[in-house]
Amino acid sequence: MKIPNTLLVNLLALLLTALPAWRASAAAPPESAPVDNAAMAARVKAEFLHAWNNYKRYAWGHDELRPLSKTPFDWYGQSLLMTPVDALDTLVLMGLKDEADADRELIATTLDFDKDIYVKNFEITIRLLGGLLSGYQLTGDERLLHKAEDLGTRLLPAFDSPTGLPWEFVNLRTGKTRGAVTNPAETGTLLLEFGTLSKLSGNPVFYAKAKRALVETFKRRSKIGLVGAGINVETGQWTDRNSSISGGIDSYDEYLWKCWRLFGDQDCLAMWKASIPAINKYLADEVRGELWYGHADMQTGKRTATTYGALDAFFPALLALSGDVPRAARLQDSSFRMWQLHGIEPEELDYRSMRVLAPGYALRPEIVESTYYLYHYTHDPKYLAMGRTMFDDFVRYCRTANGYAALESVITKQQRDTMQSYVLAETFKYYYLLFQPDALDFDAVTFNTEAHPLRRTWQVAAAGDDRPASAPPRR
Repeated sequence: MKIPNTLLVNLLALLLTALPAWRASAAAPPESAPVDNAAMAARVKAEFLHAWNNYKRYAWGHDELRPLSKTPFDWYGQSLLMTPVDALDTLVLMGLKDEADADRELIATTLDFDKDIYVKNFEITIRLLGGLLSGYQLTGDERLLHKAEDLGTRLLPAFDSPTGLPWEFVNLRTGKTRGAVTNPAETGTLLLEFGTLSKLSGNPVFYAKAKRALVETFKRRSKIGLVGAGINVETGQWTDRNSSISGGIDSYDEYLWKCWRLFGDQDCLAMWKASIPAINKYLADEVRGELWYGHADMQTGKRTATTYGALDAFFPALLALSGDVPRAARLQDSSFRMWQLHGIEPEELDYRSMRVLAPGYALRPEIVESTYYLYHYTHDPKYLAMGRTMFDDFVRYCRTANGYAALESVITKQQRDTMQSYVLAETFKYYYLLFQPDALDFDAVTFNTEAHPLRRTWQVAAAGDDRPASAPPRR
């Protein structure tokens, strides 16, 4: 029997019409299926242990594991126990007592900061100083606090610049500094750690130095309220006028709110209130009915780029934490759309064209962090389903026989031989807390930007606390 051509044409048209919907349905995760929180938390813990045990097997006592080559890597040629310090509070929160005890003993007995090496003040502060302080608060091991005080003292010379803005690098043994050109994230993401060290050690100098750096950064904001991406610590002049919520600025914004939350510092609250309206006015961007945050010139507010990426995906968490849950939820939807574009998020995306600009995936935690915060504030099960989808993708593409590997490209899914310490400090921790929120009292802690929970154990005066100087007026 011969089928008429007109019937074939009609059948083909019907198939072509139905195919996109069928493919979307087939590819879409079962978002509506209830999430088994206990089972997901157990999966996260098991995968964390897969990464941790392989670190122990191939890189114990070193900064990081390179999971493809099964070799250790030290940032500065000598180990500072980056992964052990970063991972300690995750081990504790997951109830892995034997592993946590062995890790803590390694840190307490072998970590030595008397090294003739130049270290990056910002990274060492958020990873090591933050990790030691949270580890001390969770375990009560005084040896960790002594290590933190030794490290904080060795980092103090970084603040000895003409402006009070910290140099980028400081030598742990000699106190010599270098790196005059830095950015607001590196000058303004220090007060949670140094301030907590002041409170726990009784030495106010740590709080004073870090707060001055934050205030000096804020003082130099533009007339419209934005900061740039580069600043010279000797002159205080901006070297890069590009403003965004992305790397180089991101955690500066974060700490304006969080140092108010942790310390009750009224100056920090005032600086946040002076900054967030400009961020929402000049950086927020509506595209296709979606909310994104792009880049703008700090002086004029003129849009300079329509890029958003893995680092920007922390901002929904900050918005939710500071009380703007509706805006946070909209931006989180955009972040998740970025993730779904290739089944895992790229480092950077042009959100107008939805074209990937930087295809790597560095195992970053920020989108997971925001998912955790939004679930905490809304209890909407959609965030559990979102987290399940992301964790499934994370395991599918990044798990290796010997740990977890970053991706060269989210498009090709080619792996890269690196597993930074923040994977164990942040990425796995936020996945675990999303599905096991009772493991930590969210309202009793403030996470530093490396996901180290810091707990207030001191009284806060009604008018603020530890304020060596008021936030000065705009320059």
